[in-house]
Amino acid sequence: MRLHVLLGLMIPSSTEGRWDARLWAALAVLCAVVFLDALDVSMVGVALPSIQADLGLSTDSLQWVVSGYVLGYGGLLLLGGRTADLLGRRRVFLVALAVFAVASLLGGLVNDGTLLIAARFVKGISAAFTAPAALSIITTTFAEGPARNRALSIFTASGASGFSLGLVISGLLTELGWRWTFLMPVPVAVIALVAALRFLPKRPEERAESGHDLVGAVTITASMLLLVFAVVEAPEAGWGSLRTVGSLLAAAALLAAFVVTERRVRHPLVRLGILRSGPIVRANLGLVILFGSYVGFQFVAMQYFQNFLHWSPLETALAFLPAGLLVAVTSTKMGDLADRFGTARLIVIGSAALAAGYAFFLRVDGAPDLATLVIPGMVLLGVAFALSFPSLNIQATNGVADDEQGLASGLLNTSGQVGGAVVLAVVTAVLTSSTSADPLDGFRAAIAVSGILALAGLVIALTGLRGARTAAAERKEEPVLEPV
Repeated sequence: MRLHVLLGLMIPSSTEGRWDARLWAALAVLCAVVFLDALDVSMVGVALPSIQADLGLSTDSLQWVVSGYVLGYGGLLLLGGRTADLLGRRRVFLVALAVFAVASLLGGLVNDGTLLIAARFVKGISAAFTAPAALSIITTTFAEGPARNRALSIFTASGASGFSLGLVISGLLTELGWRWTFLMPVPVAVIALVAALRFLPKRPEERAESGHDLVGAVTITASMLLLVFAVVEAPEAGWGSLRTVGSLLAAAALLAAFVVTERRVRHPLVRLGILRSGPIVRANLGLVILFGSYVGFQFVAMQYFQNFLHWSPLETALAFLPAGLLVAVTSTKMGDLADRFGTARLIVIGSAALAAGYAFFLRVDGAPDLATLVIPGMVLLGVAFALSFPSLNIQATNGVADDEQGLASGLLNTSGQVGGAVVLAVVTAVLTSSTSADPLDGFRAAIAVSGILALAGLVIALTGLRGARTAAAERKEEPVLEPV
């Protein structure tokens, strides 16, 4: 059977015209890699208790297995996105994917907690370059409008499916041994690398205007790394400790230096004017809340299901299966829905579903009922991801020039990863600092953090809906000029 027939089930038939098999294969490669990037964020989740028991890690140290990846990812995404614009998206994508494969292999072989965290950090760094490079290849290949929306819905569906199904795959692999959760991505990454060398186009790319903003690169990267480090370490060091306060102040000072630099240099790493767009700002805030709240919830759920209820990794994975399947099956249709209803409406509905899903889990007890608590809650969270994640990606890249697509992609991914690190730190602090005799009170309090954030996200989404209506009304009232 021809390649384009095999891939035609998941890839739209045209951009401006009919696609050839090579273009379809290129999109499939990009989708596979973003699936791996997202998979690696969540796949370690179910394996955490097994890793903790095998390597003797404390709960505070255990979160670094998650946060190490997020630290590298969130700290370097802006640099990764701009590097793709400046040095070539294909080149950056290929090098970073090779590093990802090597780091995955090392993570599955080490026997020390510190080395495992280091391997996760390197994997996060590589993902910080592959993710924005892949997204900017998509957005510069497809024209803005229905074609790009369909392509982005498929691309983001791959990422959302990887994140959602990561827990399920992790549960299956952890039954064999937690190391398989690190080794499984290796052959997939190698195959994707070989396919990328063959199918990703070598045509000359439109790169951003040349120039090296070294000061901007150093200050923003150091600022993001310090911020993520400070909030991840705060539960153990104390929010009022000299280390935490000093790190936060240093991060703020570096961020201020970055802003001053970007206003003065001829070729800035980040054109600050991009943040004047209301939809782009709302999209970034939306991903902070969507991704951050879910990463925090996932960490709490792992502790609740396995350490409190003593469920097996497979049972825990099956609990997350409804959300993962829902995202995988429906996300590819979001481009068509965005064309028809607009991203603002989809984000509002997704935000409401997110808040409702967390509300279900506030009722956790010693014997949760699958039919009335676990499954409905997971379905609502799946609806939230299926609607919101593709819509936020579409909204964050619409109206952005081709030579800044890497920047827009880096901003969006940075928002998600930094949000994940910050919320995870807060949730961990709430969970571990609970003084109640009933451990369920600590679980409920930690889940409530995600629920409150989701409600804030709903409010932000509603302001976007009002803005979309205003813009539509203004377009409708514009006079039509008759030809002379």
